[in-house]
Amino acid sequence: MSDILTKLQALSDEFTALRRDIHRHPELGYQEFRTSELVAERLISWGYQVTRGLGGTGVVGQLVRGSGAKRLGLRADMDALPIQEATGLAHASCHAGLMHACGHDGHTATLLAAAKHLAEQGEFDGTLNLIFQPAEEGLGGARKMMEDGLFEQFPCDAIFAMHNMPGFPRGKLLLREGATMASSENITITLEGQGGHGAMPHVAIDPVVAGAAIVLGLQTIVARNVPPLQMAVITVGAFQAGQANNVIPQRATLELSVRSLDREVRQLLNRRIRELVEAQAQSYGCQASIEFRGGYPVLVNTKPETDFARQVALDLVGAENVELQTAPLTGSEDFAFMLEQLPGSYLFIGNGDQASGGHGACMVHNPNYDFDDGNIAIGAAFWVKLTERFLSA
Repeated sequence: MSDILTKLQALSDEFTALRRDIHRHPELGYQEFRTSELVAERLISWGYQVTRGLGGTGVVGQLVRGSGAKRLGLRADMDALPIQEATGLAHASCHAGLMHACGHDGHTATLLAAAKHLAEQGEFDGTLNLIFQPAEEGLGGARKMMEDGLFEQFPCDAIFAMHNMPGFPRGKLLLREGATMASSENITITLEGQGGHGAMPHVAIDPVVAGAAIVLGLQTIVARNVPPLQMAVITVGAFQAGQANNVIPQRATLELSVRSLDREVRQLLNRRIRELVEAQAQSYGCQASIEFRGGYPVLVNTKPETDFARQVALDLVGAENVELQTAPLTGSEDFAFMLEQLPGSYLFIGNGDQASGGHGACMVHNPNYDFDDGNIAIGAAFWVKLTERFLSA
């Protein structure tokens, strides 16, 4: 076992308790007031220079040691989800309808454990910027921190982040260079027809029929416009129209989730969706309006930084516990905004598989999910080792 891992395991009880405290008090994006204050107070007590308020509730802790010119950024997310927890655990959420169903409580506790060790025993020469980000869950907290001057105030030569991943054994580290997580686009299509009596459709313009044709037509974009070796998903998650069986409604609304792993494919999807929707609506006599709401870009890990993280992982837990080029994910992550501006890498840590059972093996965004506290020491040890090597004296 790595010496650094042994040292971090000595902090397990302290930061497990901290993680469970955060879990009991979940807060939605841009409302992480208690969590961000907890983070700031801990960082200050360990000697970090702390800046509050970036991105609303974001916190940055900076630790400068020696005279080295290199600057490193490590990021953890803090927000919870609007889900009613069903774990029945002693540390379950005390707020109805809110829970940490994605492990951000664990990500925060893990980076804090690393922060304490680095402040007390870390051997490095340079500037360490610890970024505790709000509002990752669809609200773009990373971009908001950047708009508030994150990297102007805290320049970084590279940036890294880690997310837990159910379905893999606890502590297994999974890395990937290149496109790693999909872009996401949130699209609302509104179809305006002409309402009328269901018994006399010839004097109405039915937006339901137009919408049904659009739902089917959208799937041909993936089947016939996207190159077969590229990934793309168009999901119509909501189709809302009318309230009575004998009334042709005036309006229909469709809500789309669109994902891809290639920036050019993303542009293709957006263009073809607009073309198809407008043409289909016109063919049925409807007017269509399309709203593209800010999604997340493709998350692309740079090769040098991923290679660097791979070596840290191999040295920490051994080749049998590292996946050097894991498969990409069709989920999305707003750390992608940071990686558009800086080189860096986003990796995963196994949160439990079927063999281990328990809440850690349950997929994220599920009311039965829970972060595996055994990952705090492993993840923190990874951050310590990566920091000391990146900011080597």
